[in-house]
Amino acid sequence: MNKYIVVDNPKNWEFLGENIPIVSSQEYLTNPEYSKLKKARIFNLCRNYSYQSKGYYVSLLAEARGHLPIPTIKNLVDLKAPKLVRIVSEEFDDLIQQSLKGIKSREFVLSVYFGQNVALKYKELSAMFHKHFQIPFLLIKFSYSNRWKIQSIRAISILEIPEEHKKIAHDFALQYFSKKRYDTPKPNKAIYDLAILVEKDDPAPPSNLKAIKKFVEVAEKLNFYVEVIGPKDLSRLSAFDALLIRQSTEVHNEAYAFARKAQQENIAIVDYPDAILKCCNKVFMAEALANAGIPAPKTVIIHQDNIMEALEAVKLPCVLKAPDSTFSFGVKKAKTEEEYQSLVKHMLQESDLIIAQEFCPSDYDWRIGILDGKPLFACRYYMAKGHWQIYNWDAEKKDDQDGNADCLAIEDVPKSILETALNTAKIMGMGLYGIDIKEVDGKPLVIEINDNPNIDFGVEDAFYGDLVYSRIIEALIKRLEDK
Repeated sequence: MNKYIVVDNPKNWEFLGENIPIVSSQEYLTNPEYSKLKKARIFNLCRNYSYQSKGYYVSLLAEARGHLPIPTIKNLVDLKAPKLVRIVSEEFDDLIQQSLKGIKSREFVLSVYFGQNVALKYKELSAMFHKHFQIPFLLIKFSYSNRWKIQSIRAISILEIPEEHKKIAHDFALQYFSKKRYDTPKPNKAIYDLAILVEKDDPAPPSNLKAIKKFVEVAEKLNFYVEVIGPKDLSRLSAFDALLIRQSTEVHNEAYAFARKAQQENIAIVDYPDAILKCCNKVFMAEALANAGIPAPKTVIIHQDNIMEALEAVKLPCVLKAPDSTFSFGVKKAKTEEEYQSLVKHMLQESDLIIAQEFCPSDYDWRIGILDGKPLFACRYYMAKGHWQIYNWDAEKKDDQDGNADCLAIEDVPKSILETALNTAKIMGMGLYGIDIKEVDGKPLVIEINDNPNIDFGVEDAFYGDLVYSRIIEALIKRLEDK
């Protein structure tokens, strides 16, 4: 497998020599040659891994391209989640107490460079943190009050390493890149029962109240004890054997923390944290669809250096999408060049990369529900009254905020639509997905892959009824049996 090191400034990494190609983050993100690479391992050593930074996108697009990034996008998000950091603290408490027991002060800072510390006595502790987070340079702060606890964990850049540590940090880097295998964290073991995660005040819930009642009813018939839990119940998750997420998902909301903890504790889940990370980002979606050869509207990833070139490619009017837009939030249509420039300028202040997409008008969008690689339901969602999208959040009347929908038998879906949906879902693997497809001139064009798709009583279940709910619950049972 070919190895590539991706950094912000290659000059800072010249000490590694020429054994592994060193590429700038800008080059990796924008040069189409890198999207064509096959069987590549990408070492992401960018200075900044914060959400929607270049470092974030290097790992995200590496996964979209079928490359193997270190760290993964999951590692980056885990590092920013205080709840997950606390879980790490509790899980490795014995090792932390044993490693730090001889320290006299009430605070301690551990520097981890590629899984090692300058002091040999912290070797096991340093290796544990690196194996869990896969971040090249980590700074962990501990505080003592009756026992040692993690106060904070953050990634640092090569420029933040103290001068007296640089030589040995360079040596650790050389040792690291000479390895042939790279450890990754393994999920922990867990226990049993079904929790359904629902947010009471969710502005766009993926299931209405009647659907939640149906899930409970069907699960109880299949011998589950069921409890509907809320975003504040993360600490209770370990008491359940399965988790069904029916709360809106975003990278930084509670749903991801629940999914990630469930995965770490080997709790059966619908749906996986990878699905949240990838489906919630339109940049990943554009790259993944293109890489898999899936038909889609002409799509260009916009950055500061290609604003006008992108416009020339997609033409006006065009659709602009924030990377983490959901339910039509953060999706805008530019009709004029002036409007395009204004929208792009504003959106690039929030994210280093955004999406421009060819505008393909239609009366409705197909939504094909896919569960673990098999079709679950088929719907046509019609545009909101007088609007170009399914949702119009600016509508004066609540009834005009979304369009009508109809649900039909899987066998009545045009063959090209169904085959495209199934092929698209293969990008994501196992899980519950909603594939949105427009039919333009008789040809299917995939708009996006949705994690955590709507299952509403009276809409997605209108044709198959309780079978929709039972198949989802049965998928959780299969996950439990597979353990």
